[in-house]
Order: sequence, then structure tokens, then C-alpha cells
Amino acid sequence: MKLYRKNLLQPMRPYVEGEDLTDISVAECDTPEIGGMIAVSPDNELDKWYIAKQFFLDNYSEVKDVN
Repeated sequence: MKLYRKNLLQPMRPYVEGEDLTDISVAECDTPEIGGMIAVSPDNELDKWYIAKQFFLDNYSEVKDVN
């Protein structure tokens, strides 16, 4: 297996407790919780998935300035 780094910025928004996740992919091992995020594909706004709180905290940081 090889390692890869993403070359793009990932649009995301916070998960809202109790929201309808019908159109959002959630891995079987995940339980949506406050602090989790909903990611949206930059190429298809209908492609959304849940990112677990701890994975988000370990692997992402907010971009304050894109320039």
C-alpha cells in the first residue's frame, strides 16, 4: 500500500445533532456526534459523507486564508 496526500481543500460543515442523514454516507463503524463534520465533494455538491469527530481533529485544520 502507498501513501497519498490530498491536493485540494475539503469543504465541510459541522454535523447537527439529530439531522437527517438520508443523503449522507456514514460508515457502519461511525456514530454521528457533535464535533463530527459533513464533507461535500467540490465536484458534486450532492456527494456528502460524515467524518468522525476524532478523525477530523487528528487530520484536518481550518484554512483561514486561501490566498
